[in-house]
Amino acid sequence: MAENILVKLFEHNNWANLKIIQACSILNDEQLDAEPQSATKGSIRRTLLHLVASQQGYFSLLTLPIEARLESHPTYDELQVSASISGEGLLSLARDWPDKYQNTRLQTTDGYFVEPWVVMLQAINHATEHREQIKSMLSSLGVTPPDIDGWDYGEDTNALIPRSS
Repeated sequence: MAENILVKLFEHNNWANLKIIQACSILNDEQLDAEPQSATKGSIRRTLLHLVASQQGYFSLLTLPIEARLESHPTYDELQVSASISGEGLLSLARDWPDKYQNTRLQTTDGYFVEPWVVMLQAINHATEHREQIKSMLSSLGVTPPDIDGWDYGEDTNALIPRSS
C-alpha cells in the first residue's frame, strides 16, 4: 500500500507541535516571557500562541467562507487543545487532498487568491520555523529541547528502525 506523504507530513507536524508545547509546559512565567537572546523575535509564550493561532487560521482559510473566518486568539492554557483540533483538521484535509481541492482558489482576508496547496505548504513550513526558534530559546534557558525532526518521528512511529548488530 502506498503511503500518502502529505498525510505523513501533517502527522509529523501534529506530533512535533504537541511535543514542543509539552516541553514548554514545564517553564515558569519568567521563562515563557523572557525576551530571546537571539535573532528570534518574541518570547516562547508569544511564539507558541502565534504558531497555534496561525495553524487555526490556515485551517479556517481552507474550510470556511471568507465571511465566516474569525481571527483566533487561544490562551496559553488552550494551546494543546487548540493545536490538536486544528492539527487534526489539517490532517483530515490531507487525507482527502486529491479529491477535495482540484482547480480551486481561495480568497484570503487581505485580498489575495491562493491555491490550497500553498496554504498546506505554509502550515508545515511556518510551524517548523517557529518550533526551531522555540528550541533555540529553550537551549538559551538551559532547557534541553525535544527531539522533533523527521528522523525522531520515524523512530517514534517505528518507521526508522536501527539495524541489529
